Amino acid sequence: MKKLILSLGVAVLCTSAAMAQEKKDATATITSQAATPPPTTLKPENLAFTTETHDFGTVPEGPAAEYEFRFKNTGKEPITISKVQASCGCTTPSYSKDPVLPNKDGAIKASYNTNGRPGPFTKTITVVSNAGTKVVTIKGTVEKAPTASVPENNSMIKTN
Repeated sequence: MKKLILSLGVAVLCTSAAMAQEKKDATATITSQAATPPPTTLKPENLAFTTETHDFGTVPEGPAAEYEFRFKNTGKEPITISKVQASCGCTTPSYSKDPVLPNKDGAIKASYNTNGRPGPFTKTITVVSNAGTKVVTIKGTVEKAPTASVPENNSMIKTN
């Protein structure tokens, strides 16, 4: 298929292959512009955590050990956290999906499942944002839950 295109008074004969290539080039340009995030002046230091390591000390086995890492946006643009990833499945992080405005505070909550995990632990949580990547750490020792002080004795139970 051939098409006659008038452009600024100049007649150009285009084939369908040439038109398809022009469309592909235009689509690629639009796609690459849309996929490129706007430039940011934020740096990892703009995601300023109060502390990057929390030591629980000794905690009992059973209940979750929880800590909230607080941070401040010290930059001039909102910080958007895109991903928070724990180093293993025994630690569950949570965070707000709302942008943290300049000079405002935000938080990352870490919950460590102590059940069935006696002994020392050190776990990391990786925080990915438009200000870069930061890693925070929780650690401590889980004290094994005591076993029952009276042995189970089923010989006294009557069955009828």
